[in-house]
Order: sequence, then structure tokens, then C-alpha cells
Amino acid sequence: MIQPVSPQYGGGALADVLPSVAGALSVPGETNLLGLPPASRYAVLLLDGLGWNLLQRYGDAAPYLSSLIPKSRSLTAGVPSTTAVSLTSLGTGLPPGAHGIVGYTSIVPETGALLNALSWDAPVDPRRWQPHGTVFDRAAAAGVATRNVSKARFDTSGLTAAAFRGSAHRGADTVEDRLDATRFASREGKSSLVYVYDSQLDYIGHQQGCDSWQWQKELGAADAFAQQVRSALPRDAVLLVVADHGMIDVAPEHRVDLDAEPALTEGLTLIGGESRFRHLYCVPGAEADVLAVYKERLGEKALVLTRSEAIARGWFGAIVEERVSPRLGDVIVAALGPVALVASRRHAQEAGLIGLHGSLTPDEMEIPLLVDTGY
Repeated sequence: MIQPVSPQYGGGALADVLPSVAGALSVPGETNLLGLPPASRYAVLLLDGLGWNLLQRYGDAAPYLSSLIPKSRSLTAGVPSTTAVSLTSLGTGLPPGAHGIVGYTSIVPETGALLNALSWDAPVDPRRWQPHGTVFDRAAAAGVATRNVSKARFDTSGLTAAAFRGSAHRGADTVEDRLDATRFASREGKSSLVYVYDSQLDYIGHQQGCDSWQWQKELGAADAFAQQVRSALPRDAVLLVVADHGMIDVAPEHRVDLDAEPALTEGLTLIGGESRFRHLYCVPGAEADVLAVYKERLGEKALVLTRSEAIARGWFGAIVEERVSPRLGDVIVAALGPVALVASRRHAQEAGLIGLHGSLTPDEMEIPLLVDTGY
């Protein structure tokens, strides 16, 4: 069985990146835990889905990014290793147990509905769901020009409000627009922090698989884009390239369809999370039976834990806030083997994906922290 990777909150996780950047920018009260080089201008480029192991495996397709590896390091994502959780950890500098976005989908305890944190499809105020200030808030208060360069439609999203408030959004839907926005934003004020987001690697990985030739081709495009971002920055700016998670491919024959096996839905009210990391919400009193059924069905292919057991392992941080705990599944299933827990009827859009993430394997958890100082 693959050994799970423990998230390294507090000195080696994605959540430590922006607090360290703020420290490197001399923002009062911020600590540069990652030892980043002092500078007055920083850009952070997040390539969605660029796992550390994938970058090393297919480094020939990414000569620029690969050239940064010798002077760089890996970090871990948080748990679960999925975009909404990771982006909120990046923006707030907090683990999920504090910021409260705990999965691709998770329960809204007050209503019993599922919230999709990417599409923000439940009537939940993101500023109440995630009440903590962001690193952008603190940097802006210290006089740093803070900017967020991503797709125009993200400006009004709940996730942007939860994770990136305090930064001025610069809508940019093409590569050229993103480069222009980055070039301008990185020169604003006497000190600047620019966040740039690109989603294509993740999209191709989901659709074609991260071990496909299509993914390697897209990695080449991401590499070229990263080098163009570097060229768009002032010479004295530091560029960081990070990711939100890695990815693995799961073949169709290794999918377990929860909706096709009645024993796997008995005792459940909701199925949340995603296929590599499931939050199972149980009928009162059914937790023990659900736990036993899933352990027997999956064996060594997954860790099947109660909420309290997962919390005790520190998966969501040293402290899980009282408002956050009920959002976690009563039973949590983290896939370790090559298995995907799909729910073809309830979550049909997930059932056909090839590249997946969310769990605690090295391929999913380990991400790059690439540093280019420009000289």
C-alpha cells in the first residue's frame, strides 16, 4: 500500500507560500518561513495540476521549469489535495481546518445541502463561510500593490471572495491578456505582489490523463507561458511557480461506482468530496456500519477513517475550528491504491475523468516551489 504523505503545515506546505512572500516583501508581522529571497516585487504563478513528480517525470517537455529545480524544493498541498482547498490555503495562509473549505464539495450543516466550492452553487456568503483575513489583505494594508490575474468570470466567484479578497482582480482570458495584466500589475506601486493562475494542465489531465501525450504537450505550453511571465516582470522581481496539487490516472476498470452498489450507499444522506477523497455524511447512528462496509470493500486501497480519526492525524491542520468540523464527512475515505470512488448518478460529471487528485499519495500531495530571482 502506498504510504500517505502528511501535509507539512507550518514550514513546507502551500499555505506557507504567501506568508513567506509577505515576509520577503517586509510586510510587518509576517514570517518568511520558507526562506525566500528579499525583494520589493513578487509574482506567484500557480499552474493547476503540476505535481512535483509529474514535473520530474516529464521534465524534458518543460526545459524552463526544469532548469529551476536544482535551486528549488517541493512542498505539500493540504488535505484534500484539490483546487478549492488549495487556493484558499494559498490566499489565507491557513490550513483547511481554519479556513473551512474542506473539499470540492462539502455539506452546509445549516441546510444539509452540498456546496461545490468551485462553482459556489449554494446560497452561502463566502465571507462568513471563510471569515479569516487573507495574506492579500495584510499586504495591501502595508502598502503592497496586490493583484490577482485570472479569468474574468472569477472576479465575482465565491471562491475568489473567500480566498483572494484584498487583491484587485485583473480579468484576463487569453495568454496575451494574462501577460499584459501581469506586466502592468508587477510595476504598480513601490512594492507589488501579483498572483497569476492558469488552469489548462489540470483540465487536460482530467480529460486525457496526466500520462498522456496531450498532457505533455500542454506541459510544454505551460513551460513557455511561465517563461513569458518571467520575461514580463521587472528584472528585480522574484517569480515563484507553484501548484495546487498533483494528479494520477485511474483506469475505468478501477472505478468503484457507489451508486451501483447498494451496500455502499446504505446509511448515507450525502456523498461529498470527490472520487479520490470522499466525505460520507451518515444517517444518525449509521457511522459504524458505513465505516465497516467501506473498510471491507476497499481493503488496502484506501484509508477509511471517522471524522475524529482524520482530525487526529492532523490532515486539516493542528486545529479544526468548531464551525468547520461538521463540514467534514462522518466517514472519510482517502484512496491510496489506483481506485476512484465515483457516484455515477449523483456526480455524473466526475465519472468519466481519467486524471484525478484529492488524496494523500505522493503524486497527488507533492507540489513544486520553483524560484526564479531573475539573475
